[in-house]
Amino acid sequence: MVVDSLRAKGKIYKKMLEISPKELGVRNRIKIFKATDITGYFWAIFAVSQKSRILMKDVHKFEEIYAKLTIFCGHNFKHKIIFIDAPLCSKASEAFKKQGWKIH
Repeated sequence: MVVDSLRAKGKIYKKMLEISPKELGVRNRIKIFKATDITGYFWAIFAVSQKSRILMKDVHKFEEIYAKLTIFCGHNFKHKIIFIDAPLCSKASEAFKKQGWKIH
């Protein structure tokens, strides 16, 4: 699902690696991917599927997970994308965009 939707937008990756949440010490049900595009930039891709609405507290939670991911991988990411399969609060949407996330 993640790869197909990114490919439809013209994003092609040389390498894509799934990182399990257990490796980062996270208990959430989330899929985390570390990808490298053709130009050599690193992408952090999160895929979230839940029934409840995503609120501001979840934005902070995802930022903490992203911080753990940068420490785990040993480098920062040029782009951050989050795929959300749940209703999204308008304030949470603004907060994601303010912190540099692209929402799909």
